[in-house]
Amino acid sequence: MPMPQAGDQAPGFQLPDQDGNTVSLSQHAGKSVVLYFYPKDDTPGCTTEACDFRDEHSALGAAGAVVLGVSADSTERHRKFATKYSLPFPLLADTDHTLAEAYGVWGEKSLYGRKFLGITRATFLIGPDGKVKQVWPKVKVNGHVGEVLAALGGQGTAPAASALAPAKKAAPAKKAAPAKKASGGKASAPKKAAPRKAPAKSAARTRR
Repeated sequence: MPMPQAGDQAPGFQLPDQDGNTVSLSQHAGKSVVLYFYPKDDTPGCTTEACDFRDEHSALGAAGAVVLGVSADSTERHRKFATKYSLPFPLLADTDHTLAEAYGVWGEKSLYGRKFLGITRATFLIGPDGKVKQVWPKVKVNGHVGEVLAALGGQGTAPAASALAPAKKAAPAKKAAPAKKASGGKASAPKKAAPRKAPAKSAARTRR
């Protein structure tokens, strides 16, 4: 299915989290929901992203948002992952990838020349009205949580304008001014130092 875009109604869901609790989108009606999809528990990029959401969890909550992580891992793997890194938010077990398909993030991937089906890293910000407010497809982990906070009007920062602007070209070096010409049109040659006079010879001796 195509990926929902800003303004679309967010697909609903009911999935178990790491503690076996059923989590639905409807139970968070009236709140913003940060629904982030990631490929696999306890892998480098996914761990960094989860820990970034963990570290900003209070700020996200203060901005009125609920964080929900989603992957195709089992509830047991989610439980181990959440316990290992003290993750304070639900991780939903989309084992049959139904939700990933509904959000357009399930498909063919390639790694080291090997093709396989899996989840593409993406985040959806769903507004209190249940509609998609913003989409981050193919998420780059570094700085992503700050972008989400910025979209919520929190303390996060979007990419700096200076980082997006093209580098300014260096001013061309000034050319050296040509030597001034002496009167008559010819360039004045540097003066030569006057030759030193040889010491005077002693007067001839008088004849005896």
